[in-house]
Amino acid sequence: MTVVSLATLPGLLAPGQRLLGVDIGAKTLGLAISDSALRVASPLETLRRVKFTKDAEVLRRVVEDRRVGGLVLGLPVNMDGSEGPACDSVRQFAANLECIAGLTLPVAFWDERLSTAAVQRLLIDEADMTRKRRAQVVDKMAAAYILQGALDSFGKRAT
Repeated sequence: MTVVSLATLPGLLAPGQRLLGVDIGAKTLGLAISDSALRVASPLETLRRVKFTKDAEVLRRVVEDRRVGGLVLGLPVNMDGSEGPACDSVRQFAANLECIAGLTLPVAFWDERLSTAAVQRLLIDEADMTRKRRAQVVDKMAAAYILQGALDSFGKRAT
């Protein structure tokens, strides 16, 4: 897995390829997919984590089935901007995708501070979802929030 800056990621994709956003949690992986124009992120699914090799196999299938050319992983930076053990865990997850699972896509990180809180607030205030229903969708919605932030940053650079 080649870690790249977010700014260079779109240039590494073949025409028509998409990005997969991943919100990495201790118990789940939230997944979101971009459109091929890299403008819109859509929630895809929430995976219950089991073993890394099984999680990586599911990711590999999504990459192949959805024409994914790169990954955007949420990086849980501390509120003061420092990186702690949670960031180390995400970086290790990225490294393991190549070393253990053989996935060789470019990967960029996106600061995910407050993404889950923002999504929770949206689901409560706007969608009026129950706690149980929120628990089922929050991780894939957080992945979409992370990926959309990254996609929006591409547009800002172009203007």
